[in-house]
Amino acid sequence: MADPQLASEIIGLSPPDKPDPRWHIRVRQLKKSFGPNLVLDGVDLDLERGKVNVILGASGAGKSVLIKHFMCLLRPDSGNLWVDGTDVFSLDQKALAQFRRKFGLVFQFAALFDSLTVEENCAFPLKEHTNKSKGEISDIVADRLGALGLAGTQRKYPGELSGGMRKRVGLARALVLEPEILMYDEPTTGLDPLATRNVDEMILGAGERYKVTSVVISHDMASVFRIADRIAILHNKRILEAGPAEVIAASRDPYIYEFLRASGVSAIGKLAAGHLGGEPPT
Repeated sequence: MADPQLASEIIGLSPPDKPDPRWHIRVRQLKKSFGPNLVLDGVDLDLERGKVNVILGASGAGKSVLIKHFMCLLRPDSGNLWVDGTDVFSLDQKALAQFRRKFGLVFQFAALFDSLTVEENCAFPLKEHTNKSKGEISDIVADRLGALGLAGTQRKYPGELSGGMRKRVGLARALVLEPEILMYDEPTTGLDPLATRNVDEMILGAGERYKVTSVVISHDMASVFRIADRIAILHNKRILEAGPAEVIAASRDPYIYEFLRASGVSAIGKLAAGHLGGEPPT
């Protein structure tokens, strides 16, 4: 069963004139096609401020396409998007450039520059987008690396680091501009179980330390239920169900039920204990 409060907020309603402090990002009836290929077909979604919001769905469901709209890297065929009450798609280019500073993006494979050191990778956004001195930049980079357990790695190159460490460097780079919203694109892809758990703890720790809203796209079920405050299920080009993690774990929607069962994760980290056994819903 969907979260009744969320359902009442997203069905056929527009945001109020003043920003609602609970919701950081609000999406209404967003549609996107690439040529004849319809990818998103009327997406309604609210993402909660200061929480870990996970967008869950099968490979190819359109998760990455959806979050690119949040930063206005893509524009929809129709629909609306508000961030802090601002109608994002109405911004001019100058305002849009400033707006994008609200976001930090952690890429699926970290997307570090192989020819630059860890310190140079993390300093790059500060050099490109601020007028800070070399000393200020060095201090900021050292702070972010230290907070993520990467002190002493400044002079190493990405090729000298493990996959999990590269993910942390990617997060440190995303944090240097002090974003309000951190977006993670499949952050645990290609990692072993221990590295995956470390990345999960990194996501939770960054949210607590820097008071950011986290948006995670994933189909790694074990990871999702370790970190999520809220989950939205993207299926058939729309949000099928959204709400607190425990509500989604207990969903009796047939697709969600089978999606969770097919994950092979025993009891989905206790949240779904008692909900994944027995006969499937009809």
